[in-house]
Order: sequence, then structure tokens, then C-alpha cells
Amino acid sequence: MQVLIIEDELRAAERLEKLIQQIDPEIHVLAILESVEESIRWFRTNEQPELIFLDIHLSDGLSFNIFSETDVNCPVIFTTAYDEYALRAFDLNSIDYLLKPIDKAKLEKSLEKFDKRVKNEKNSELNTDLIQLLSKIKKQTNVFRTRFLISKNDSFLIIPSGEIAYFYSEDKLTFIKTKENKRYILDESLDSLMESLDPKQFFRINRQLIISIHSIKSIESYFNYKLKLEVNPPAPQLNTVISRSKTLEFKEWVKNG
Repeated sequence: MQVLIIEDELRAAERLEKLIQQIDPEIHVLAILESVEESIRWFRTNEQPELIFLDIHLSDGLSFNIFSETDVNCPVIFTTAYDEYALRAFDLNSIDYLLKPIDKAKLEKSLEKFDKRVKNEKNSELNTDLIQLLSKIKKQTNVFRTRFLISKNDSFLIIPSGEIAYFYSEDKLTFIKTKENKRYILDESLDSLMESLDPKQFFRINRQLIISIHSIKSIESYFNYKLKLEVNPPAPQLNTVISRSKTLEFKEWVKNG
């Protein structure tokens, strides 16, 4: 059997691969993928595996984005750090899950469940159920981006969401500005970012700028009932004016989160 591991923690992925081979040496791990972006590229250029071991929260986003961008038609066993209460929805589905750190005996049972219940089901039905289930998990657990994977020269950098002052667009590019006044290019639009950011921490004040609550230095009245923000780090080149139509929503966000 050919399987795929999608996991952004290398040690966890290597341990899972070792356990799988201990249980069944005939199982072949095709690849270990670390991100949503890498997984999308893989599925677009490779044949489907028979089974995927999948972490829900990857370094560049939630793994359900893989299924919305590519045509994945194979069963999944989740490998996740979420607690059992948050994953009760799995009990109603044929898809299995394993809590980290993964126990060998439970892994063996999951593989047995795959053989008995999942292997014979229609791929199209599995894929539909999977997308619905992951969307349900996202809503139930309020999962938001906690970090961003940034490409820098020949290496990668992880930026925690808590270190970000604001996101902005300029010359058709999207940038991250950190609290330490460092700037990085991000290969995502502001529209897509708002779908994955914690709305208690981030607010899109206009088409150019998404700010963190912690970046606001001052709020001033502006003409025609608008508001103007002073942010930290300073952003003299950016439009920090909040339109009249958004001022009430912004004030509620500041007061209530």
C-alpha cells in the first residue's frame, strides 16, 4: 500500500513513518509533505496515494485548503494535537483520527479500520465527506492562523501571528510588517488572509490594510465622520483612514474584540 504523510513537524512525521513500517513493512511512504502549498503541488503532479495521514493545522494554513484547490479522492487518517472533545464529529464519519503523540497500538487499529470500512467506499463520497468534516472542525474549534511560512533567499522563516503588526498591499504585492518593523513579502491576497485570521486580533480597515489590535497607537477623528489611525511601526506610505461606513464596526471591534 502507498501512503502519503502531510505533517509540518519533521520529528512527528519521521516517527509516524517508522511506526507504520513497524506495523506493516509493505506499506510504502511516497513522501512527507510539510505545507498546504507543497501538498497542492504534489497532488497536481502525482498519482493519488491509497491513504493520507494528515495534520489539520500546517505551517501555512489549515489542511482543508488542499482539498479545495486539488482533486483529492482518497481516504484520510488525521494526525492531530486537537483534544478529543473538539473531534467528536469524527465519531459520525468513516474517517479516523489519531491524537499526538501517536500510540502504536492506536495506529494499528486505525489501519485496520481503513481496511474494513474505508477502503471499499466510493472515492467521490469520501472526498465530499472530508471537505464537509474539515469545514465543521474549523467552525467548531475556531482555528485561525497562528504562524506564516515566509520564503527568504534560499531558506524559510516562520512568523508567529502574534508578532505581526499589520498586513498591507502595495504595487499588487502583499506584505507583512512585524512589530519589530521588519517587512516580508507574502504570497497571499488580503481577501484570502481575512478568512484565516483571528477576527478578535485583526481588522481590515480598508482595501489596503489589515491591522492587529496591538499595532494601534492612536485613533483620531477625521473629516466626514471618518477615523484615522496612527500605527506602530509607523506607516506613512499607507492609507490608515477608516471609511465612514466602517467606523461603527471598527469601534465595536476595539471595544469587544
